[in-house]
Amino acid sequence: MCIWDTFISFDKSTSYAILLCLAPSIEGTTSILVHNGTLKIAPSAIVYLKDTRLSVLAETKIKSNSARMTPRFETIGERKFIGKRLTMSLAQNKTSELWKSFMTERKEITYPLTTELVSLQIYPPGYFTDFNPATEFEKWAAAEVTDFSAVPGSMEVFLLPAGLYAVFHYKGSSSDNGIFQYIYGSWIPGSNYLLDERPHFEILGEKYKNSHPSSEEEIWIPIRPRPTEPLQS
Repeated sequence: MCIWDTFISFDKSTSYAILLCLAPSIEGTTSILVHNGTLKIAPSAIVYLKDTRLSVLAETKIKSNSARMTPRFETIGERKFIGKRLTMSLAQNKTSELWKSFMTERKEITYPLTTELVSLQIYPPGYFTDFNPATEFEKWAAAEVTDFSAVPGSMEVFLLPAGLYAVFHYKGSSSDNGIFQYIYGSWIPGSNYLLDERPHFEILGEKYKNSHPSSEEEIWIPIRPRPTEPLQS
């Protein structure tokens, strides 16, 4: 079974979005095509597992409640965070390890601004345009704070730069990545905005329940206005 996980690129001429298929607990990935909500995989599409191969279904429906989601837009100033970070990739995902470490020590943060927690990703330039599941990025488990006057010894500080964000209110399991397929494969290509090279983050409040279907969170996507094409004379 595959998890339709991560957007790679979008071809506006064909309306195809290339996604990454991840097999849970298995070392191996493959690319697939998505068109009109249906996953279409060539008959030869396979996931390589060291010396074995795992076949994937030729056609599977995406299950997502994100089809009609409309974001709000927020321009924010600098924000201060204290937390822990790890360098990882989609091929070598260490998210569980990061959050386990952070949660055991989160009460040491003296001046949290709210009770909400933040999952933050810093991607290298060109991450989404030249995608490779082995490309590393930096991920934080953090809390927003009023100042940096008291930093636990095992944690670090991060200053989020100001900028414009598209904010999506998502309700559903954190293991269902259909929302990101929608954002990167549908909403952004059809909007007046481009991805900006600033941190991406999610706000995890009191309604966040991880993989529970009623879980809620906010997904903050850094954007900038799409350049206006000059009029043809």
